[in-house]
Amino acid sequence: MVADPPLQKVTLGSTVHGSALLEDGPNPLPSHLSPSPSLLPSPKRTPTCRLSPSSRRLDRSGRGREEGLNLKTPKAERDLSTSIVNDFGDGTYTVAFDEDKIYTTVTDSGEEVEEWLDEIVRIHHRRLDHLIVGLDVEWNPASGFCALGPVAVLQICVGRRCLVFQIIHADYVPDQLGDFLGDGRFTFVGVGIHDDVDKLREHYDLEVENAVDLRYLAAQTIGKPALRSTGLQGLVWEVMDVWMEKPHHVRVSAWDSRQLTLDQVMYACADAFASFEVGRSLYDDYE
Repeated sequence: MVADPPLQKVTLGSTVHGSALLEDGPNPLPSHLSPSPSLLPSPKRTPTCRLSPSSRRLDRSGRGREEGLNLKTPKAERDLSTSIVNDFGDGTYTVAFDEDKIYTTVTDSGEEVEEWLDEIVRIHHRRLDHLIVGLDVEWNPASGFCALGPVAVLQICVGRRCLVFQIIHADYVPDQLGDFLGDGRFTFVGVGIHDDVDKLREHYDLEVENAVDLRYLAAQTIGKPALRSTGLQGLVWEVMDVWMEKPHHVRVSAWDSRQLTLDQVMYACADAFASFEVGRSLYDDYE
């Protein structure tokens, strides 16, 4: 195997979207999934730009805590700076999140989505009856009297593989994607996921069969009802013991752009992977 060139880290400068509180979602069913590490190909090139790191320590007096929520003090306080350590130049990246590296595919090609889904089914064929899938979507924020636009980006994460599908620019939305989202064996997890599901149904006629809101799963599993009103940032802190930056300027950026920025790629990947990892951890605890 050809050795990778020295890594050149690009860190997330700031980023994601908020979600309205929902009614209680479906009762989560116990499941178990241990993510399988993926082999990363040698990069064709590394990024030439460098962004300023934004990770900083959480103030123990309460900075970063969400109003009305008593989050635990982690055993080992860690900051989290999402970064791109490899840009392969073909729409694929290695994104670092805490101690994990996620192989990320960014595409508007229906064919590439089909190939990605085939790979996921192949890699996880032994656990398809209880597969956990991180799910998130991005769209342009409302401005003035303009309503929210359609979903621009769909993110799916299983294990350490993440798909960032620029669905608003897709040449076609493959039937295979609808089959994957509609597979009742899979549990799709996210924060405010029922809002996301509604948007996918409204704009793309895509149905998600089994969606579980992580807020309610966490409240039930950990025994903290206040978690029902937190966001992904708070859940990552509670479950993973890391402080996840969610830069506002990336959250409200132009997600319908033809070419996503590195900040947007990191933001989209981090949201989907964090959703997957929190869901996986909670289901492990549930058992």
